[in-house]
Amino acid sequence: MADGTIDHIGIATNSLDESQQLWSILGFTKGDDKINSDQGVKIRFMNGKTSTRIELLEPLGDDTPVGKFIIKNGPGVQQIAVKVADIEESITRLVQAGVKMVSEVPALGADGYRIAFVHPSSAGGVLIELVESSV
Repeated sequence: MADGTIDHIGIATNSLDESQQLWSILGFTKGDDKINSDQGVKIRFMNGKTSTRIELLEPLGDDTPVGKFIIKNGPGVQQIAVKVADIEESITRLVQAGVKMVSEVPALGADGYRIAFVHPSSAGGVLIELVESSV
């Protein structure tokens, strides 16, 4: 399933460029910008010296998941992403354990990885993103 590795921390922001400044000062380097039209978000990864990554998320509109998050909560940590080797197996095990998923069907995320989200109501108010990658 997973080995306890954090893939990245997603931070909702009104401006990738404004948010990048802080992370650059802290030693992170800018990755390529990407658009995920399905989720209505512009994405910029800020890469640390090791495998640590911060995912800056700028909504493409107020009616997108990240746009709604910012309206409700303001900019800030939107999700914590955990690496999993087999996303279907992970979803099955979580659902069998009574964990509520946002969707039990994986979607395509940044960098072409398959993703799924654990509903915050099952995770102490935290949105957890599962990222299928070689763990």
